[in-house]
Amino acid sequence: MFKPRRYFASAATVKLRPYQESCLEACKNALQAGATRIGVSLPTGAGKTTVFISLLAQIPPPSRSPSTSRSLIIVNSIELARQAAAQAAAQFPQWRIEIEQGGKHKASGNADVTVATYQTLLQPQRLAKFHPGNLKAVIVDEAHHAAAPSYRRILAHFDPAIRSPDPTFQPLQLSRPIPIIGFSATFSRHDGLALGSVFQQIVYHCDFLEMIKEQWLCDVRFTSVKANIDLRNVTVNSRTGDFNATSLAHIINTDTVNNLIVQAWLDKARQRQSTLVFCVNIAHIRALTKAFQDFGVDARHLHSGTPAAERHALITAFKAGQYPVLVNCAILTEGADIPNIDCVIVARPTRSRNVFAQMIGRGMRQSPSTGKENCHIIDFVDSTNRVAGVVSTPTLFGLDPEELIDGKVHFRFMKVGLISYIDESVETLEARAQISSLHNEQVPVDSRDDIPDPTYITYVDYQNPFALVDGCSGAPHVTKLSANAWVGCGEDIYILECLGKGYIRVERISADEENPTHYRATFTEATMHMPSAKAFKVSPFMRKRLIMTAETLRDTIRGCDTYAVQKVLRGSLALGLLRTAKWRKASASDNQKNFIHQRRVKRALDQDAAAATLQNITKGEAANIITRLKHGAKAYYEKKARETKKESQLAEKERRRKEREIVQVGPLVVHGP
Repeated sequence: MFKPRRYFASAATVKLRPYQESCLEACKNALQAGATRIGVSLPTGAGKTTVFISLLAQIPPPSRSPSTSRSLIIVNSIELARQAAAQAAAQFPQWRIEIEQGGKHKASGNADVTVATYQTLLQPQRLAKFHPGNLKAVIVDEAHHAAAPSYRRILAHFDPAIRSPDPTFQPLQLSRPIPIIGFSATFSRHDGLALGSVFQQIVYHCDFLEMIKEQWLCDVRFTSVKANIDLRNVTVNSRTGDFNATSLAHIINTDTVNNLIVQAWLDKARQRQSTLVFCVNIAHIRALTKAFQDFGVDARHLHSGTPAAERHALITAFKAGQYPVLVNCAILTEGADIPNIDCVIVARPTRSRNVFAQMIGRGMRQSPSTGKENCHIIDFVDSTNRVAGVVSTPTLFGLDPEELIDGKVHFRFMKVGLISYIDESVETLEARAQISSLHNEQVPVDSRDDIPDPTYITYVDYQNPFALVDGCSGAPHVTKLSANAWVGCGEDIYILECLGKGYIRVERISADEENPTHYRATFTEATMHMPSAKAFKVSPFMRKRLIMTAETLRDTIRGCDTYAVQKVLRGSLALGLLRTAKWRKASASDNQKNFIHQRRVKRALDQDAAAATLQNITKGEAANIITRLKHGAKAYYEKKARETKKESQLAEKERRRKEREIVQVGPLVVHGP
């Protein structure tokens, strides 16, 4: 006859910490107020398991029947299942405790507490053992996973208010809701799935920085390694907002970067006894482990494909301090109870605050018995800060990594260029953050007379081709350079129409290896009127010819003005080029209005962007618009409008992604699947 495994231990008195007591009170108050699906956010090392087991002991059964005093704890790995079962047995040896997992652990469903992996509960016959009517509570560990379809498929069994992704699911008719209580160190999701679809509210939250300051977690030392690591071409997952592992590995998993990581450890942490390293993927694990070994360091690795027995042996030996460096990828991000870790290397850049916090949280447990005084966190940032949104030690405190270059920086030359080590503690980083905040709040009033001259200027052109602007249409800065009616067409292109004789074009030429940035001017002469050219189906213009090149726009515009009055329109005819020419103030002709109207309708541009109606437009304003339309301003405007819209959408998406990573006590928004 099958006998389910039971866990026993000698009685152990557990003295809860003050914040743990506060957390229990918050949970009980919420349940008494009628909430049935609540969340608790506690950082790694805060004793979540102790808290939720203590909570189970304080939740009364709904009736006097012994069958309603049972509890279910849902975890996501066999390691967490064993840890929770052992902790429950240590705190309450009188309880009957079983594990439901795989083929080796089959619970009866009648124990006081059953710890089950969610993978096993996805099997209907295993889930059926746990009828909601026989339970007083369900605990979900690592509850940030709870919004995933797999978890909702299970949790809908206990509360019909949670929508199952299975369209054929038939919810049970329950006389009472079963309290579902989620615990997580990172009670948020970076992929947009709404935790509000499972939990009603977060009732307690404590950040790991608060825990460090209050000395409930070990002290921490930070080193950010600044090196030439260019992440600009790394693709980003559109769902999670984090880097795609394969793309990231192309940049990070190289001999140069791996040697940099090992050298950083040798420079800053070789005296550490237990270093945990986080990599990008399995190939990176193997390559970085070999890099450590090539430097004579006893490094070992584990990953998702490591057999369970080998994984257990590796972790046991690591806990015992038998080797100094354990390299992994994602496996030990959650649920790893290895208090002796005194150094964490984040060798995989991330845009997720949650992932970063989970990685560094592995080293924050206190372990006085091993002589651990603090944990050294080493992360890597791009020396030129080329990619926005990358989470690092400084960004946890709201600081720009670029602000941390000071006397504490130590330099080393390597193949990736000059690298620098920035060593900080929690106290110094917080002090910097406070100073930065004060500076941001102040409005500087600078009366100094030693302000240096600007080293460069930026021209901002009006981009809407239908905009009616004063002065030099679309190029207000050129107004100071010329009295003529130059028209800006975007992308540093300027046109001077020469009253039917042709046009002068000035454009900016980007720098290359041989030539610095400069401006080039050309003249395109008209040979016949446009109607005649259309009739003969020929171009009305001759081939353009070069007028001049110059280093500055000022010199180019002035040279072109001279060319116009000396070579194109001599004598009094040149007066027609002026912005103040009399003909420009007259009402626009019907032909001008028709041309503009047809282009506006055809291109379907924003009507609000057109500054005036065609009825009141002047010949000069119409000429400006037509010039811009003929010389590419319309296409440039539409391109810029699309780019601006895309940038705005990406910025909003990034804002929402970061907002999701902010955890606070209160109701959760219900949206998503």
